[in-house]
Amino acid sequence: MSDLHPVVERVTRRIIERSAPMRHSYLNLIERGRDAGTNRDQLSCGNLAHGFAAAGDDKPAIRAGGAMNIGIVTAYNDMLSAHQPYGRYPEAIKIAAREVGATAQVAGGVPAMCDGVTQGQAGMDLSLFSRDVIAMATAVSLSHAMFEGVALLGICDKIVPGLLIGALRFGHLPAILIPAGPMPSGLANKEKVRVRQLYAEGKVGEKELLDAEAASYHGAGTCTFYGTANSNQMMMEMMGLHMPGAAFINPGTKLRQELTRAAVHRLAAIGWDGDDYRPLGHCVDEKAIVNAAIGLLATGGSTNHAIHLPAIARAAGMVIDWTDLAELSEVIPLLARVYPNGAGDVNHFHAAGGIGYVIGELLDNGLLHRDLLTVARSDMTDYVRTPELVDEALVWAEPLAAPRDPAMLRPVADPFSGDGGMKLLQGNLGRCVMKTSAVDESRWTIEAPAHIFSDQNQVLAAFRAGELDRDVIVVVRFQGPRANGMPELHKLTPPLGVLQDRGFRVALVTDGRMSGASGKVPAAIHVSPEAKGGGPLSLLRDGDVVRVCAATGRLEALVDAEEWAARKAVPAPPPPCDTGRELFAMMRATCDEAERGASAMLAAMERELNEGAIG
Repeated sequence: MSDLHPVVERVTRRIIERSAPMRHSYLNLIERGRDAGTNRDQLSCGNLAHGFAAAGDDKPAIRAGGAMNIGIVTAYNDMLSAHQPYGRYPEAIKIAAREVGATAQVAGGVPAMCDGVTQGQAGMDLSLFSRDVIAMATAVSLSHAMFEGVALLGICDKIVPGLLIGALRFGHLPAILIPAGPMPSGLANKEKVRVRQLYAEGKVGEKELLDAEAASYHGAGTCTFYGTANSNQMMMEMMGLHMPGAAFINPGTKLRQELTRAAVHRLAAIGWDGDDYRPLGHCVDEKAIVNAAIGLLATGGSTNHAIHLPAIARAAGMVIDWTDLAELSEVIPLLARVYPNGAGDVNHFHAAGGIGYVIGELLDNGLLHRDLLTVARSDMTDYVRTPELVDEALVWAEPLAAPRDPAMLRPVADPFSGDGGMKLLQGNLGRCVMKTSAVDESRWTIEAPAHIFSDQNQVLAAFRAGELDRDVIVVVRFQGPRANGMPELHKLTPPLGVLQDRGFRVALVTDGRMSGASGKVPAAIHVSPEAKGGGPLSLLRDGDVVRVCAATGRLEALVDAEEWAARKAVPAPPPPCDTGRELFAMMRATCDEAERGASAMLAAMERELNEGAIG
């Protein structure tokens, strides 16, 4: 067992010191929530009778008040493949709760949109802000004060961060996130991307494209590439908020059922009436946030978490920024190659040893905090083991000494890369992040004239017209949270990949987002301050030479300083006004920068906290 790496220790200490006032207020808040807040034993007879009126066989136990009542917050819908399995979870959870003398009720449902369905469509403008809606819906669900524990059912993109943010405001309650698992492997992701690029070039038609997509996304469960959804699951393990090894077990299997049952039993054991009380607000501390960041870096996870992690941290009274992520990235080796950073998907990753192997390697080499208050029985040591069934009983196997597939997983002594592949770039165009783990090092520096767009469909039109067949920095601005809600621009990956394959030196610069599904094209994303409101991207002009350099950490327009200072900002396009996007105008108007989490809700919450209204 190694001592904690000094950089991990230093970054953690800096977060603790920076967060001290906010964290103190937060811990006071959740302490009041347990001791003086609105809890079931304080409800009036009328309140309580409403709460158990439809509880059926559980009514006597809930009425008596002596057993934990678990609030289920579910993101079920049967359009989203990852969440379709949740349809039958509430009944299974209720049965498991009764086995240990507890009860469970569905506290509420939260929306769960699929970025795969809305990608490149108007609905994608709602995606990032849906995280705040989910957080608020979670708070509404738990506001009835009927619950002593929380089972959170969610997997995908904004859903897990939203559930966690909302539950953290009830941080005196123990909570466990219960996943449903990835769909079995279908068409290889690499082949899917090949067909996408052929379609972008006009070499195959829509039938061939749809056949490929349907063969890849073919059943119930999470998409198998290592995007934001599966990065969520990894982070929940790294924070100790799952049952160990629960992330990547396929839906509908006996093992998945037993893990869900075990999560409910464990939740009943960590309530405040027992001797192993583990409230969510204490589990999610500075070390847990750092562990989540380290897991993201060690596995090449989604860049979306450069936004979500700061938001989750703020909900628990902590502050983490891109400098913290960049410093950690310098010392955290890349131990996994999961598509788009490699050929295999998350099922192959799990079969090779998965998260348990990664956690074991990081712990053994002093690159991960061990002493977390997890939802399991011990600390992070529990999470190096992988669950399996032996004679129909759930057990956790001994840790692997070596990965089963070195093309998927490597030890710290022989990593795929010596760093975690997330770079902070800054310069006269602002601050941004760039994921380099799937980008060939020869393309870490791109210097070329800018071609500027304010809509991704304009980029596609220019590509089809041949206007981008050259060395070019494609700048897509006014894609930040204040402009249009910060949609992902994953629709641009195929054409930009085609340009790169044609031999051109190409990069993307945007104040928008690219998901964990982005790959080989260098992309400087989440540029802050965003263009709307006068951010530096609004000063760029077509033809300006822009330098994107992950090696030196620079993002800059190579324009004379005097001329740059004299330029006026280009006005933003009109705000979006259809598909319900106009309903989110208040969020666009008041949200803060991407580096702070791009949240109107958290910004307003902190203003009240600073005024002494809460906390």
